[in-house]
Amino acid sequence: MSTDRSTGDIPQRLPQEAPLGRTEAARVDTDRPAAPDPASAALRVINDAPLDEAARHLAGLYEHSPWVVEAALRRRPHASLAGFRHALATAVREAPREARLALLRAHPELAGRLAASGTLTPDSTREQQAAGLQACSAEELARLRQLNADYGARFGWPFILAVRGPRGTGLSRAEVIATFERRLAHPADVEFDECLRQVHRIAELRLDALFGLEPRLGRQVWDCAELLAQHRDDPAGPLTVTYLTPAHQACQAQLRHWMRDCGFDEVAVDAVGNVVGLYRGTDPHAPRLLTGSHFDTVRDAGRYDGRLGIFVPLVAVRELHRAGRRLPFGIELVAFAEEEGQRYAATFLGSSALAGDFDPAWLDQRDAAGIPMREALRAAGLDPAGIPRLARRRSDYLGFVEVHIEQGPVLDALDLPLGVVTSINGSVRHLGEFIGQASHAGTTPMGRRRDAALAAAELGLYLEGRAAREPGLVGTVGVLEVPGGSVNVVPGRCRFSLDIRATVDAVRDACVDDTLAAIDGIAARRGLRHTLREVLRVPAAPSDPLWQARWERAVAATGLPVHCLPSGAGHDAMKLHRLLPQAMLFVRGGNAGISHNPLETVTGEDAQLAVEAFQHLLDHLAREGTPPP
Repeated sequence: MSTDRSTGDIPQRLPQEAPLGRTEAARVDTDRPAAPDPASAALRVINDAPLDEAARHLAGLYEHSPWVVEAALRRRPHASLAGFRHALATAVREAPREARLALLRAHPELAGRLAASGTLTPDSTREQQAAGLQACSAEELARLRQLNADYGARFGWPFILAVRGPRGTGLSRAEVIATFERRLAHPADVEFDECLRQVHRIAELRLDALFGLEPRLGRQVWDCAELLAQHRDDPAGPLTVTYLTPAHQACQAQLRHWMRDCGFDEVAVDAVGNVVGLYRGTDPHAPRLLTGSHFDTVRDAGRYDGRLGIFVPLVAVRELHRAGRRLPFGIELVAFAEEEGQRYAATFLGSSALAGDFDPAWLDQRDAAGIPMREALRAAGLDPAGIPRLARRRSDYLGFVEVHIEQGPVLDALDLPLGVVTSINGSVRHLGEFIGQASHAGTTPMGRRRDAALAAAELGLYLEGRAAREPGLVGTVGVLEVPGGSVNVVPGRCRFSLDIRATVDAVRDACVDDTLAAIDGIAARRGLRHTLREVLRVPAAPSDPLWQARWERAVAATGLPVHCLPSGAGHDAMKLHRLLPQAMLFVRGGNAGISHNPLETVTGEDAQLAVEAFQHLLDHLAREGTPPP
């Protein structure tokens, strides 16, 4: 491992100071009396005050709609503020559509007539002022008014946006206008649901403001994501960080610096480029807890895929260090160098090395510029010969846990910040082609055509229906390509792909078998030939029952309902699954859970809950003693 490798002109600090400074991490003032806990004070009002008094105190959370708070209060007591927020969202979700529509219509337009006349509610006034909407230029004001008019005509309710944003400190006017323009193109049902989510976000921020709450740890996670995103392969372009580029090495340097600041006892970059931090436990011989995720990205990426699973344990360890606390076991955090397969064809390079599954043949793969992986490693100051020695021993570890943004819409639709993963789907992929006869579109009768594209379309519809029959099974025809297609030619060839995934390999394989039989049948019935080759087969990685139960207990300790769901995407945990028992925690993504996209987002409050759940996991594990590996 390299612990002192020079980073050249890569700064140890980003232009803005990271929120994890060495001075703050070094000590806590234990002589100062503890400040009153605002969360406890808020819960006392919510749970213990007379119903009518509590309702009056909280009446401003939902614009001109006290029924939401009243419905949630009738479900008292609430175990936590997170549980109360979920009860608010549940009250809205269970209300008739007419009530939900009225809730939306109770909100004012942004920079609209009420703002101009000074008749907004005090909360709305503060929120719109925080976004600078009362200081719009004439051009911005004209644009907002036109957007308000277009939006109202299209949807029938006002555009709703939590203008204080995911961090809670305010969006810029440009961000507000860009979001307005983007969402104007939404289908009505999608926008209706998004507006309700924004209503809940506004209520969450108002609740924080009412009781002086601040998601301090969650904002530090959020800030780390923003700061690390300043490093990108093209400094003027979208967020892209591929394996071993200068931006990738800058991320390594920053992560090493943060790990040291947060109190990790050992920090190093290993032979494959992973950044590894160890926070020792009280027993140096006890098995460790392994955790982490990847810091490389896809092209034009979001800020949280992979990286959230680095920052959450990073902040949790920082809190242990500040408190001068050691657990019975050590915590090994690995920021995996590569997972996405963007520069080289191989994927999961970082976690494969730890699992003892790194194929030496990968070192000969070349990137788009013709650079072999072996040379790229050496140019980055790493020794490829050291990769086999990175394989971990099962007996040295308790297990592996990974925190990850969900990358899907389930938690967002359920108004749940956290979810526990049951299994990472196993996948099978094929590439194929239907081969018919290209012919004149005008002169070939419908009954005499050998149309390869319609065969592929039929295949897509078959797979859609077949996968929909079983829960936990998904099937996708992601590629449909007619080589040399022309508007007036019946397609003679059509290339297609198959991607079939399930939480259980047997369920997936049964669907694969049925789909391959369907391909044979479609080709025979339409008078076509076809080619087909399997290009990927990855087994499912079910969560270890004990570790899944530990995550469930940790989520319950935050006061949230426990929701379990499969992961349709691949993760580093599926590689470590071959070596260690593993389980994952999902964190809700905003914007309907979109990922691999700059719109990928997480709120400070949700990041706070992820840190708290991780802390609960550590605490529960410590109380268990040192479980056998």
